[in-house]
Amino acid sequence: MPKLDLDTIPQVNLTDYPPQFAHVVAGRWYRRLGPPSGLTHMGVSQVTLKPGAQSSQRHWHAAEDEFVVMLSGAAVLIDDDGEYPMRPGDCASFPGGVRNGHVLVNRSAEDCVFIAVGAGPDTGGGYSDIDMLWRADGRYTTKTGEEYR
Repeated sequence: MPKLDLDTIPQVNLTDYPPQFAHVVAGRWYRRLGPPSGLTHMGVSQVTLKPGAQSSQRHWHAAEDEFVVMLSGAAVLIDDDGEYPMRPGDCASFPGGVRNGHVLVNRSAEDCVFIAVGAGPDTGGGYSDIDMLWRADGRYTTKTGEEYR
């Protein structure tokens, strides 16, 4: 079954961010493509950003590599070095361990769609613009270690 039937894979708008940080992803919808295809060594998601939505809070990964490919529409990639327009066919990579927070933002009037691939151990990471870290066990803490509830 190498070809996936995307219509059978639910598109969801879930986040486990603490409530005070969740609003930026209200217009982010995604399908997890790895589990239905049997992939066990990398995560793959098809992500749709509605106008005004962000892919996440601006973040970096302690060990996991991340790679994105823009499929349709337009977004702006924001990292510590600036802002970069992303159009269909554009790719961006985020090596694990590099503390350069990244995020995709849809500033256009139309949806944009991209594929996000993650590989390597998810040992946590951090957020560049807010007081939050995430841990490998899925919990969120402040940068001083106080757990968010």
